[in-house]
Amino acid sequence: MQKVINSHCHIYPEKIASKAVKGIRDFYDLNMSLTGVVDNLLEDGDKVGVVHYLVHSVATTPKQVKSINEFISDVVKEHPNLFTGFGTLHPDSDDIQSDFDYLLSLGLKGVKLHPDFQRFALNDEKAFKMGEVINNGNVPVLIHCGDYRYNYSNPDQLKPFLDKFPDMTVIGAHFAGWSVWEEATEKLAGTPNLFVDLSSSLYELSSEKAKELIYAYGVDKVLWGTDYPMWESESEMELFHRIGLSEEEENMILYENSAKLLGIK
Repeated sequence: MQKVINSHCHIYPEKIASKAVKGIRDFYDLNMSLTGVVDNLLEDGDKVGVVHYLVHSVATTPKQVKSINEFISDVVKEHPNLFTGFGTLHPDSDDIQSDFDYLLSLGLKGVKLHPDFQRFALNDEKAFKMGEVINNGNVPVLIHCGDYRYNYSNPDQLKPFLDKFPDMTVIGAHFAGWSVWEEATEKLAGTPNLFVDLSSSLYELSSEKAKELIYAYGVDKVLWGTDYPMWESESEMELFHRIGLSEEEENMILYENSAKLLGIK
């Protein structure tokens, strides 16, 4: 079995997981069978040989930032060889720098942002303020990208952010443009500091189109992930194998690219 890193996993404390999963289900109008808690994540990942997980959550209000980052940190400390944790920031926080410094002190290795949930545009001063802090801290940022229903994280918003912080490692989730995949590829492919993950995309894209997008961004810039708890690993892996990549290309996307980016030995 190939080694796998799941590079896109949302997790929640057990007491709020069902509410959080329902919120995601309602936001995207999807049926979801997974529960959003750590044990379920590990059970799901074991089915396809996942050996490491990038875990995170998103603060929808400033007051959630501290508790979410402490939760992610605690989970990582309980599973140090399995998890890398990204923290959350919120654009309306009174002290973004302090929030960032604290998440680093907790051992978190990057930042996750979701402009559509957090209601800020990536080409807005609020985004640039967070970007300055992240950029100066020299850590990667994973950003939910794309939604035809809104104008927070679509390509025209993401491109100015990428241009403003050319030295920042940015992971554009969902081929950098959920639901606007082709537009994102046309406008963003070839951006030197942009990686993409293919989560929440293969259910909609044909195998031929998925391969086209992978080659457009570059096989060395693509990461495998399930957007847990949105999609089950087995079905996502089946769709991935249908793309028809070489074994070397598959290994890069499933493991090597993420291992290098996250510093996993």
